[in-house]
Amino acid sequence: MLTVGKEIRLDNGTIIGSKSFFVIAGPCVLESEDHALFLAQEIKKICQQLALPFIFKASFDKANRSSLKSYRGPGLERGLSILKKVKEVTGVAVLSDIHEAWQAEPAAEILDILQIPALLCRQTDLIMAAAKTKKPLNLKKGQFMAPEDMAMVIEKAVSSGNEQIILTERGTFFGYHDLVVDMRSIAVMKQWGFPVAIDASHAVQKPGAAGTRSSGSPEFIPVIARSAIAAGADGLFIEVHEDPPRALSDKDNSLKLEKLKEVLLSVKFIWQAVRNSAHEKE
Repeated sequence: MLTVGKEIRLDNGTIIGSKSFFVIAGPCVLESEDHALFLAQEIKKICQQLALPFIFKASFDKANRSSLKSYRGPGLERGLSILKKVKEVTGVAVLSDIHEAWQAEPAAEILDILQIPALLCRQTDLIMAAAKTKKPLNLKKGQFMAPEDMAMVIEKAVSSGNEQIILTERGTFFGYHDLVVDMRSIAVMKQWGFPVAIDASHAVQKPGAAGTRSSGSPEFIPVIARSAIAAGADGLFIEVHEDPPRALSDKDNSLKLEKLKEVLLSVKFIWQAVRNSAHEKE
């Protein structure tokens, strides 16, 4: 039987939920205003061609970089200014992550979705501050957590009066310098009725494997994406860059822009097949 879960309606009319496969995509970190506008426009074109709801993602500050010398982003004020420009020029919804509770209110003035990073998904004050803004939340499952433990993360948000929640799977630690995605976690997290996305980029990351930074295996991004959608995921979270080797963050686990359409075509086909199969069983 097809389970229809909760829907999230963004201010620009975008609908996120189980009735329409959605895409959250963009660079890991904001590199410049021109770069953000370029990627947002290019990804929007592809998603429009495929009739897929699209949310642009990029971090204004990567507070959890491996090295002190790594590029973190333009910061809160400049970063939100860039994301505001992206919204105004392209009309797409925007998402970014916050790392401290005080960032929730200023971020909510611009962002359509506030993201809680995987490594901070147990930070009670951060989650509750984000939830109190009443903006939709993307709660990423920690690399160190079982999927069923996300029930307590959800409870923190809901207790603050916010049920506009997306849950995102991004892999679990598999020893040192590697992650594995247990596709059972998609089914586990879908039981609560919220939209579930797969972060196919960070799922292929190799944390800290390059010494002062993380490495990754981007050739497996399509494999993870297709597998998770077949397992029932409602959306795809994916980091995209036109020239990954030159990306200022996560260059080893970003999908090259020219490959995005092919990946989205395949996952949309799988999503539709899974949905049709569920309808036939009703």
